[in-house]
Amino acid sequence: MIVNEWCMYCGECAAVCPRSLIEVRENSLIFNEGCKECRICLKVCPVQALEKEEDSELS
Repeated sequence: MIVNEWCMYCGECAAVCPRSLIEVRENSLIFNEGCKECRICLKVCPVQALEKEEDSELS
């Protein structure tokens, strides 16, 4: 995952991760191993601060 400068570290992504793989720490998000790429975190972000790395390479 790529977190861009718009991230507010609100925790919405961590709250919806079905595998509890996202941790919010002081001004950072930690994505732990085991992601199944469901993209729920991308959909709930209020400022669209998350991108899949492959998606950003296509832009």
